[in-house]
Amino acid sequence: MSVITLTTDFGTRDNYVGVMKGVILGINPSVCLVDITHEIAPRQIREAAFLLLSAYRWFPSGTVHLVVVDPGVGGKRNPIIVETERYLFVGPDNGVFSLIYEREQEFQVFKISNPQFFLPKVSNTFHGRDIFAPAAAYLSKGTPPSQLGEQINRYVRFPFTGPEIKENILEGEIIHIDRFGNLVTNISEETLKGFVGRDKEEFQIIIKDKILNRICHTYSDVPQGELLVVIGSSGFLDVSANCASAAEMLSAKPGETVRVKRSP
Repeated sequence: MSVITLTTDFGTRDNYVGVMKGVILGINPSVCLVDITHEIAPRQIREAAFLLLSAYRWFPSGTVHLVVVDPGVGGKRNPIIVETERYLFVGPDNGVFSLIYEREQEFQVFKISNPQFFLPKVSNTFHGRDIFAPAAAYLSKGTPPSQLGEQINRYVRFPFTGPEIKENILEGEIIHIDRFGNLVTNISEETLKGFVGRDKEEFQIIIKDKILNRICHTYSDVPQGELLVVIGSSGFLDVSANCASAAEMLSAKPGETVRVKRSP
C-alpha cells in the first residue's frame, strides 16, 4: 500500500484538509493517508521545514510527503516535487524543503507544470487542492515525477543557520514549541556533545534569566513544576518542565536565544 503524509498550516476547523484528502482518494482510492500535523502556525515555513525534517524518515520507502504551508499561493513561486533516494516531497518552492536538501545527499527537483495532472479548474488560492493533492496522488500510483514537469536546478533554499560558537558559548534558538510547552531548539545532540566534550565537562544552559546545569534523562528527574533540559525524541535539545509548560513558565517564543556556556 502506498502512503501519502500531509503537513499543513490549515488546522482542522475548516474543510481544507478534508477536501485535499477527497481529491487524493478520488485519484488513488487505495492510498494510506497519514496526518503529520495541520497545526503549523499560519505561514510559518521554517517551523514546517523543521517538523518535516523530524518526521519524514520514519515512514516506509516510497512515501509521498505532501506539505502545504504556502503564503505565496497564486504568486510566482513554483509548485515542485523533490525526489530523493527513498521519498518524494510535494509542495511549494518557498524554502519549506530546505532541511531536506541539507539532510539528503542526492535529490532532484521538478517543477509541476503538466496541466494533465491538475484539477480541471485551478483556483488562485487553493493550490493544495488543485495542484499539490493531485500531484501527490499520481506519484503514489507510480507516475514518475518527470511526467508531471521538467527537472529544475534553481529552487528556493533557506540558509537555516545552525547554532553558532562564540568563544565558550554555543548559541542556538527555539525553533518550535509543541503542545506540551516543550521548547525545541536547533541545537542537536551531536552539536552539543561536540561543544561540551564527551568527558562530562561542566556547562550551563541559559534561557532568559534561567540557568540549568545538566541534561536530564527523563522529565521525572526533577520535581513536578520544575524546568529541565532533555534531548528530545527528534535528537535536539529541549527545554521542558515536569508536568508543566516551559513555554508558559518562561514566556518563551520561537526565535528566542538559548545559550550553552562551558567552563573556560
